[in-house]
Amino acid sequence: MNAEVTNSAPATLDDLPLRPELIGEQPYGAPQLDVPHLLNVNENPYPPGAGIIADAQRAVAAAMGSMNRYPERDARALRGDLAAYLGHGLTADQVWAANGSNEVMLHVMQAFGGPGRTALSFAPSYSMYPEYARDSHTAWTTVDRRDDFTIDVDQATAAISEQRPDVVLIASPNNPTGTATDLATVAEICRVAPGVVVVDEAYHEFARPGTASALELLDQFPRLAVSRTMSKAFAFAGGRLGYLAASPAFVDALRIVRLPYHLSAVTQAVARVALAHADEMLGQVASLRRERDAVAAWLVDHGLQVAESDANFVLFGRFADRHAVWQHLLDRGVLIREVGPEGWLRVSAGTPDDMAAFRHALTEALADPTMGRRYDTTRLEK
Repeated sequence: MNAEVTNSAPATLDDLPLRPELIGEQPYGAPQLDVPHLLNVNENPYPPGAGIIADAQRAVAAAMGSMNRYPERDARALRGDLAAYLGHGLTADQVWAANGSNEVMLHVMQAFGGPGRTALSFAPSYSMYPEYARDSHTAWTTVDRRDDFTIDVDQATAAISEQRPDVVLIASPNNPTGTATDLATVAEICRVAPGVVVVDEAYHEFARPGTASALELLDQFPRLAVSRTMSKAFAFAGGRLGYLAASPAFVDALRIVRLPYHLSAVTQAVARVALAHADEMLGQVASLRRERDAVAAWLVDHGLQVAESDANFVLFGRFADRHAVWQHLLDRGVLIREVGPEGWLRVSAGTPDDMAAFRHALTEALADPTMGRRYDTTRLEK
């Protein structure tokens, strides 16, 4: 018989047999605060229109009629729609979908990483990547980007040849810097990588004209995959739908590790509605590009460093006390992101009202001597 428990105090993490590598870790997540101007997590600030909402309501109602049954396990119809959206001759067999691009990446790590295996990326980059590695017991290593946040192809290929990683992750456009990686660099990495290469194109729809997608390389490299999301340009962050294009064999590997019925019937139905209205869902992308470029130019005019961006955000700095600047803006109802290398901050492109509030609050901060001395006033040069 178990001993009677007499201690009525609630258990803490210290009382639980947590995995050693998780001790002291905090859950991932940017602040979710109720302020007027949310410019910290790169969302599309424009919600779907009334017609799309009405179509989604009808799709949800139809899905509810069979809610007593499990959803279609492999989301074949949705994957077909995603393939049609991507183009490049892709079929449903070459596309995988999951609960946000986060789950897609975790599937990659579960299938190709694991104990005794290594994943490599290029720092600074998306802060979730090392967490995917940690959660899948995959060793994690990085190669530093250049000062302008581009990838040095010679340094990258040398590190890959030496370390022999099982997974290589390239964010393009990169988060948090916005830097796009040219296809020649991606191709050279694919040629030397012994394992799989994933190009994370979560922000590709915001890229400047002429920025090529790694989808163009899929036919050449069977171990290459390209990840996308509907959370950003598609204004579908609440829908939680990420996807990946690759060879059918690559997709089959992800199907092995996915949990059964991982995409709800409602998610599949509403995502298909969003894809059917792709032109309208993406209708604000051009205006958000303009806001991005305008705020980047404004920041340069105010003596700040700005990383060239092909995403819907701008990384800028450098500040001696970036947290003081971040707090100053938050106190004025503008939430941006304290992320990236020390001294830098990131702002998402928002509505004209959002950007006006950001510029006003930052102008005050730059004029306030208590904000701390800026490190540097030189713009990054390639």
